[in-house]
Amino acid sequence: MPELPEVQTVLDTLEKKIKDREIIDIKILYKPIVETSERTFKRKLIGQHFRSFKRRGKYLLFEMDDITLVSHLRMEGKYFILDDSYPLSKHDHVIFYLDDGSQLRYNDVRKFGRMELIEKEDDYRCFKELGPEPFAKEFSLAYCKQYLGKKKLPIKQVLLDQSFVAGIGNIYADEILFAIRVNPLRRADKLSDEEIENLIKETRRILKKAIKAGGTTIRSYTSSLGVTGRFQLSLKVHTMEECPECKEKIRKITVGGRGTYYCPKCQKK
Repeated sequence: MPELPEVQTVLDTLEKKIKDREIIDIKILYKPIVETSERTFKRKLIGQHFRSFKRRGKYLLFEMDDITLVSHLRMEGKYFILDDSYPLSKHDHVIFYLDDGSQLRYNDVRKFGRMELIEKEDDYRCFKELGPEPFAKEFSLAYCKQYLGKKKLPIKQVLLDQSFVAGIGNIYADEILFAIRVNPLRRADKLSDEEIENLIKETRRILKKAIKAGGTTIRSYTSSLGVTGRFQLSLKVHTMEECPECKEKIRKITVGGRGTYYCPKCQKK
């Protein structure tokens, strides 16, 4: 599933390619992806221009002239920019015809992705009841200490909770916990102030590094916009066989229904 760095990479790439392009027509081939009615979706978007590109957690926010198009890629959603001579794929579900003759195609093998329209907002902090962004000042020691102090769940599970912090998914949760040497099964309310401070610091460091590398191209997620996710070359534990620090065999368990990788030696506590 695309996580914050992958979503940011897609957003940045789309901004370079389609900023200020006008939508002249729309074709919806699989209606459940669009949560707004097809008639309303077309009426409100045709004639609009892609003016600014924002992200909230794992959501892409395309601000048009007077409406915002929200897109969530879910498990395998991708965007392609193609000319009209390129044949349609059976997994192309929404097609935006642009004024330069190109097409922005939403492609989704599993059809889990969703789009909707919302009114334009300057501040998306409360959007979808998401927690603070990892880079926001609100993601602070005081905030994390108060939130985690009420949670008796494994810290890995809490990191995946988008109401705690927006944008972190399975890959980066594993990498963050390895970086701070905390076992994924450790109860969230048992983290010390020092560990919480390290969690904040490493979350920001790892996500910044991943964004700079174009995200992580792994498993089902691949960039469709000519961007190769190079952060998979920097993974320490997620999907790895051996710990890069102590050479212990990486262990895989399930936490909160998600496959979780950790080093039993480096992450004892």
